[in-house]
Amino acid sequence: MNLRLAVFDVAAARQLPPAARRRLLQLAGFGVEPAGLTVRLAQGVAVLAAALGGLGLVMWIAANWESLGRLGRFALLQGVVVAMGLGAWWRPAARPALGLLALLGIGALFAYFGQTYQSGADPWQFFAVWAALGLPLALGVRSDVVWAPWALVAMTGVSLWTHANAGDVRWWRQGDIDTTPVYLAAWGMSILLVLALGPVWRRKTGAGPWALRTSVTLAVVAITFSALIGLFASRVEPLYGLGVLVVGAAALLLSLRGHFDIFALSAVALALDTLLVCGLARWLFQAFRHDEIALLLVTGLAAAGLLAVSVQWVMRVARAHSAAGSAA
Repeated sequence: MNLRLAVFDVAAARQLPPAARRRLLQLAGFGVEPAGLTVRLAQGVAVLAAALGGLGLVMWIAANWESLGRLGRFALLQGVVVAMGLGAWWRPAARPALGLLALLGIGALFAYFGQTYQSGADPWQFFAVWAALGLPLALGVRSDVVWAPWALVAMTGVSLWTHANAGDVRWWRQGDIDTTPVYLAAWGMSILLVLALGPVWRRKTGAGPWALRTSVTLAVVAITFSALIGLFASRVEPLYGLGVLVVGAAALLLSLRGHFDIFALSAVALALDTLLVCGLARWLFQAFRHDEIALLLVTGLAAAGLLAVSVQWVMRVARAHSAAGSAA
């Protein structure tokens, strides 16, 4: 899209006639099928079919719950996992789609196991086991098609573990219950997951940009939400300041050339803006309690200005890395 806009700008600046404009568009490659579209379209359809097939398997078992015996359900789910795993090993071209179907089959198998044998385990343990058993599969497939949903499963386990250990904490009760160690442990697990799916370990894991973006987005949401809990407690908890520092450090790290990703950097910048604006709003409404309309106006203006600065900074970093890559 940037190339198309640049071509149109050149055509308008040079005041090219229609014939020259068409020739310029032809030289730019517009109007022809993009390279690799046929292959990518087939891969996308295969991935969509695998996702729908995995979900359809779960729904089909639920619809035929009474007609299938316990042994039949286990055999069907285990057979799907084994068959998809062998298929992924045998057919490398279909490996991402079959790997995704196998990952969904593992989740369905353990969900049925938990439904059949009421072990009393916490929900986070189900997702932890699912992520642990799906890890060799993701390492073998080496595709974002498996890594991105695996990151979702792992981060869901971290979130449920946090809820199980922090309890039902309300903002106005935060000062009475010390949950900071629990949240810091959850932050640590989230950050380790992001680093594992990042560019440093990419040669070993095979994870691509969408796995990183998924993990960064989920980690940023978890850290921001828990930091806001510390901000809106009866008194401001250290969790808020630590959240600002962690998100700010993540923004600086993602702005470096070796770790740059515009999607991840934008998500982190938005989280940092949210934390700073909410902190400003709390301070304003505590220091000046008489004119709420004016305080809302000041908060809105500060949020708009901070967002504009963040967008400019992200775009400047993106252009700098793009120029450095072109020069290299």
